[in-house]
Amino acid sequence: MLLHRNRIMHLFCCLQFFREFQTNLKLVRRWVLGLASFSSGVFYFRVISLCSLFTLTFMYLGLFIFFCCEGGFSHAPDELSYGVDVTMMRFCGILQRIALSYLVVALVEIFTKDSHEENLSTGRFSIFKSYYWHWIVGVSVLVIYLATLYGTYVPDWEFVVYDKDSILYGNSQSVTCGVRGKLNPPCNAVGYVDRQVLGINHMYHHPAWRRTKACTNDSPYEGAIRQDAPSWCHAPFEPEGVLSSISAILSTIIGVHFGHIIIHMKGHSARLKHWISTGLVLLTLGLTLHFTHLMPLNKQLYSFSYICVTSGAAALVFSSLYSLVDILEWKHMFLPLKWIGMNAMLVYVMGAEGILAAFFNGWYYRHPHNTLIDWIREHVFIRVWHSKRVGVLMYVIFAEILFWGLVTGVFHRFKIYWKL
Repeated sequence: MLLHRNRIMHLFCCLQFFREFQTNLKLVRRWVLGLASFSSGVFYFRVISLCSLFTLTFMYLGLFIFFCCEGGFSHAPDELSYGVDVTMMRFCGILQRIALSYLVVALVEIFTKDSHEENLSTGRFSIFKSYYWHWIVGVSVLVIYLATLYGTYVPDWEFVVYDKDSILYGNSQSVTCGVRGKLNPPCNAVGYVDRQVLGINHMYHHPAWRRTKACTNDSPYEGAIRQDAPSWCHAPFEPEGVLSSISAILSTIIGVHFGHIIIHMKGHSARLKHWISTGLVLLTLGLTLHFTHLMPLNKQLYSFSYICVTSGAAALVFSSLYSLVDILEWKHMFLPLKWIGMNAMLVYVMGAEGILAAFFNGWYYRHPHNTLIDWIREHVFIRVWHSKRVGVLMYVIFAEILFWGLVTGVFHRFKIYWKL
């Protein structure tokens, strides 16, 4: 398992956004039913237009963040360079993935609004039956993903090394594959589809696989690529690419299903029973697929086992927060989490994407790595705990999550929110 502070912040922001979504889902549904009083054509036109606008806004924001980071602080907050080469511009990203997933699931919700009722029958699987179109789409997405992942033939391929710090800069490298159904870094179908659709120059040039033992002696941290490392260690890979983003639609459908529970189940015990049981089933299924080697956990490929484990874990974590906040009413203790959820976009862009850290790291003393943030992380956390892993974890909890909780609390005090 690789510990990366940005991934922790991504997960944290998503959990808070998910909670806010569930809290307001019932109001959204009432608004949709209100629009339904118009003629059918006007209703669909207005709602689809709003969904399309929201999707385009997310995609634009994702590209805007790329231009901010690449045009000012490249791969912030560790490298400083200016200018964007559009022939090397990355097309995909986390916000673009969210936009695609949102658009698909929103359209399903809109066009199937008349297929389910507000009051469900008392059957154990009634809520699944009521939203059967959601699960048909989810199964279809999974079939497409698995069929492509295991059925696509991946031929040998070549690429040019554009990393200026590499001794192979400007050289052409080849990767031998000629296989089908492999999930390893060089020969998986996810990378092949992205190379064909996006173009290899428009993919992410600093993939997580560069931190593996095969590529660097500093694994699981970033470091210089070994001289005897395989050629694919120098190659780009898109973790938010085409095929993996299609797979992410299933995660969104599962998340929306958890939100439907609030609408249709009124009692605390009924909601918790469903969330916990569903979470345990997903978690067990994902771990079984992983440890039996049928389908390993892999975020880069967004594998089905990864979807099951993360969705199941999110259900259990959310159930815990629901119990503490909504049942036991420990609301004051979790106010920072509420404030972060109310300004999740601000925290994601400025915190998880490292834009604020990049601003502070743009001012250093004698050496680019001798910055205020580097000093705090090293002397206040890592050296105190005598462990880089524990120190980085404590840094994320106190210097990032708690910090942004306080910042968003001040913003909430003045009613300042970043809305789309």
